[in-house]
Amino acid sequence: MNKNEKFVVTINRELGSGGRTVGEKLAERLGVPYYDKALIKALEEKYHLTVEEVEKLKGEKHNWWADFKRVVSIGGGLNKAPYYQVAVGEEPELLTTEEVYSAEKEILKGIAEDESCVIAGRTGFHIFRNHPNHLSVLIQAPMEQRIQRVIRKQELTRDEAEKVIRKVDKMRENYVQKYTRTSRYDARNYDLVINMAGKKEDEVADMIYNYIG
Repeated sequence: MNKNEKFVVTINRELGSGGRTVGEKLAERLGVPYYDKALIKALEEKYHLTVEEVEKLKGEKHNWWADFKRVVSIGGGLNKAPYYQVAVGEEPELLTTEEVYSAEKEILKGIAEDESCVIAGRTGFHIFRNHPNHLSVLIQAPMEQRIQRVIRKQELTRDEAEKVIRKVDKMRENYVQKYTRTSRYDARNYDLVINMAGKKEDEVADMIYNYIG
């Protein structure tokens, strides 16, 4: 990946791995925006973006994302969506319809067409697999490390945290398999696979940054 040209870094991460923080820190080092699933979801819900509406925006203006971002003030509070949480009793189901997924995909493509960025999300590695300047990263961590992080972030008991992690893992894997026909754990989908065991978020952000060169 050439950081001197327009690029996109996609980060797939396990819940509780610290991957979201790594993505944010990497974006800071690269001097580019950071986007994740929570932000895209907020855009859809607040502005009711559909595939048709995104296509209309793209047709009206080449730099539709830059204009849209300015109008909705992305980069302020909206860009800091809350930590991903799943209720303890929530079942791991596919919560995204084909239409919503298609809208999300078009929004992400629009972002990457307009600017260099770091995108965290379940299928970014697939959406941008043919992008000419794309780096794909998977961030994982040992289960105990993930459990302890979720306990701190969501103030859950150990059993509750483990239950949430396993539900989210299953939900995300089902989602990826449905829309990409591959597994999120297949290392062939990534340029880098990083295990967070014994590592700090800053250290891993630096590792990825140095890999980019």
